[in-house]
Amino acid sequence: MTAQITAGLAGLGFGLSLIVAIGAQNAFVLRQGLRREHVFAVVAICAISDALLIAVGIAGLGAIIQRVAWLLLVIEFVGGIFLLSYGAKAALRAIKPHALSPEIAGTKTSLAKTVSTTLALTFLNPHVYLDTVLLLGSVAGTYGSNDWWFGAGAIAGSIIWFSTLGFGARLLTPAFKSIQSWRVLDSFIAIIMFALGATLLWSFIQRLL
Repeated sequence: MTAQITAGLAGLGFGLSLIVAIGAQNAFVLRQGLRREHVFAVVAICAISDALLIAVGIAGLGAIIQRVAWLLLVIEFVGGIFLLSYGAKAALRAIKPHALSPEIAGTKTSLAKTVSTTLALTFLNPHVYLDTVLLLGSVAGTYGSNDWWFGAGAIAGSIIWFSTLGFGARLLTPAFKSIQSWRVLDSFIAIIMFALGATLLWSFIQRLL
């Protein structure tokens, strides 16, 4: 049992090291948490998506995906365009911020739109597949028969992180009572989206050349 616990803790640490970073998905979860808007749905989608991708990687399907070059091309192109467009929206919000209450940051967004945005930010990002399916799946393989314990630890890490980021964001609400605070946040999000989108499109171009 000690070996299983060790593998689980290793998966927890490794999983957190991959997802605890500033990226498009985390920035979106943080903003939704500050808005207190559809937080449970966003957190659940992110955590469940990670769990599915981690399971796919441990099951050995990462190697198959890696061989389908055209699929990565499509993801890079579509993901790059999506991130640039989302970055443009964030930039517009930063330029023309609304008068905000502590709970609300701009116009309410429907659940359907929030869910579609969360799914797009999750599955249109090639780095998600590289981290969860390929990298984490490969490392899990080094634990032999305890690979699923490693995966369970990584999945627990995702649940802990996204729950903390989404539901814990409300603790920052006092700092976001002013318009300037939201302007800074949306500017930060815009920069992240533009950088990631440009990176994906540049990678797409390089693959074609």
